[in-house]
Amino acid sequence: METDTLKMFVKVAELGSFTRAAEHLGLSKARVSMAVRALEADVGSHLLQRSTRAVRLTPDGETFLLRARQLVNDADELASLFQTPTSLRGRVRVDMPQSLARSTFIPRLPEWLAAHPNIEVQLSTTDRRVDVIREGFDCVLRVGNLQDSALVARRLGEFSMINCASPAYLRKHGTPRTLEDLKDHLVVHYSIGFGADTPGFEYRDGNVYREYPMRSLITVNSTDSYNAACLAGLGIVQSPRIGLMPSVMAGDLVEILPQHTCQPMPVSIVHAHGRSVPRHVRLVMNWITEVLKGRLT
Repeated sequence: METDTLKMFVKVAELGSFTRAAEHLGLSKARVSMAVRALEADVGSHLLQRSTRAVRLTPDGETFLLRARQLVNDADELASLFQTPTSLRGRVRVDMPQSLARSTFIPRLPEWLAAHPNIEVQLSTTDRRVDVIREGFDCVLRVGNLQDSALVARRLGEFSMINCASPAYLRKHGTPRTLEDLKDHLVVHYSIGFGADTPGFEYRDGNVYREYPMRSLITVNSTDSYNAACLAGLGIVQSPRIGLMPSVMAGDLVEILPQHTCQPMPVSIVHAHGRSVPRHVRLVMNWITEVLKGRLT
């Protein structure tokens, strides 16, 4: 029973798809399918239920996956035991918010990749909450509260928040000095799924955070669009300070109501490797942590 075959089985089980597993591993779908069928013949049991719509684990497959994943992780760890960080090999699939990737991480990637020439980074950038296991991510940088109890999370800190509006917006609507002044103002509304949530301005009231209801003329579902709408004068935004300070320093945005900022946003790295994180994945996670050092509270 070869480790490479176990890797194929684990990836098919995690992604629920031979096609996606093959793409992730850089192999052909036929090779992955043939290897998994040979594995089932070797163990004498059907590990996967195949249909035109999905691939699911059988009860025997569920049991086998637990041991197979551990064996794969142990094999990866053993193979890299005596490798230096610069000689480590592997592919690491990462997801993080688009604005953070563009402004903070991608500019630092050339230097890091030059120091680790045998590691390939697959970087996904999206504001939606990806499924770490089903979509095959090695680690994900999450901004906001966590919900995936099956994942391992490393809390890195929090992003402090800032309220901003454009100079053009403030010339037209005036600068609010108190919460009561907001009744005559607009916010840019952020809604990842365009749901039933209503626009508002979040502020701290003693030990709790409340929302002051407001009007909005535009709803967006990405951070880039959110900040762009503010720059265009379409309303007030509440966003991590790290993302808006360059625009504030350039005079393109103005900080308002500094005494009424919203709740800080927690920042975490999450993964599904359990206690056995492959060394090349751990290397990327540590780099992400280092880049954010000094930018978090």
